[in-house]
Amino acid sequence: MGVEMWGQLCARALRCRARAVRRDTGMVTSEYAMGLIAAVGFAGLLYKVVTSGQVRAALQAVVEKALDVQF
Repeated sequence: MGVEMWGQLCARALRCRARAVRRDTGMVTSEYAMGLIAAVGFAGLLYKVVTSGQVRAALQAVVEKALDVQF
C-alpha cells in the first residue's frame, strides 16, 4: 500500500469519525436532562412519603428509642 493510499484511508476515517461526532451532538445533554427530571421526581415522591404522618411517627419512635438507650 502506497503512502498516498494510506493518506486517503486516514482522511476517510477522520471524515467518518467527524460525521459520527456531529450526529451525537446534544445526546449527552438530553440524557442528563432526563436523568435530572427522574431524580427530581423521585426526590419529590420520597419527600411526600417521608413527611407523611405514619412515616414521621415511625421515624420519631426510632429516634426516641435510640435516645433512651442507657449506657
